[in-house]
Amino acid sequence: MSSYSIRDLEQLSGIKAHTIRIWEQRYNIIQPKRTDTNIRTYDDQDLKLILNISLLKDHGYKISEISKLSLEEISNEVLVISDQKLSYPDQIHALTISMIDLDEERFEKIISTNFLRFGFENTMTNIIYPFLSRIGTLWMTGSIGPAQEHFMTNLIRQKIIVAIDSQVIKYRPDSKKFMLFLPEGELHEIGLLFASYIIRSHNHRVVYLGQTLPFTELMFAYDVHKPDFIFSTITSVPANDEVQLYVDRLCKQFPDSKILLTGYQVIGQDIELQSNATIINKTSDLVELLA
Repeated sequence: MSSYSIRDLEQLSGIKAHTIRIWEQRYNIIQPKRTDTNIRTYDDQDLKLILNISLLKDHGYKISEISKLSLEEISNEVLVISDQKLSYPDQIHALTISMIDLDEERFEKIISTNFLRFGFENTMTNIIYPFLSRIGTLWMTGSIGPAQEHFMTNLIRQKIIVAIDSQVIKYRPDSKKFMLFLPEGELHEIGLLFASYIIRSHNHRVVYLGQTLPFTELMFAYDVHKPDFIFSTITSVPANDEVQLYVDRLCKQFPDSKILLTGYQVIGQDIELQSNATIINKTSDLVELLA
């Protein structure tokens, strides 16, 4: 069972920490544990309760009314709402609960419903990516365990692979070739897979080299394929003090290709780019480039 701080609850639910404290005092709606130094801590059940309360509030329930409901009644009300069409934030809350419970059946229902309603690309952009960003912060602070993080990312990874396999691509004479890879030691593959889907959906060719690729192997594959573009996601590797050197090496080694970079280690950082490199800040940047 995971342990969460009040700030974790705030980030996951969107409810301010100050508001949660007021609910504790005024309505006794949640009872946190306390450390030896009197710091509030919350468990998985507390987080689920806050997420459910947030969902009810967003649908017009008053906190004074919610406080009178039992846990079972709160869950029943949430189920009634869940059968209706939920907004993007509501779907993110629902995914968070499925992550906490390691509930694959609930995940499948949420994702399948949204694929039918919004389509694969919109679901990824407006639900999956904000959800991954939210839990990424908790992962780095140790509030979410490896089992929960791996459970969700692997399910999402499977969905993207299935979507790629179902694509029908019609290459054109002007179709470009993109080589996609992750640096050696980098394992965060979801962004790279989704980029592969987007590129293929615009009828361009993809050479997918996957995770943790040594630079010498990238050079070998480049000599074979001579791609127009090289795309990589840098999330955790190389480290901060090595990213600039790695970007410089890419640009210098492959001057005849356009280098496209995205990920936590390059977006919003003070990376100096050579003329053949571009940072992709969001999915729409890639779509615009492809168009």
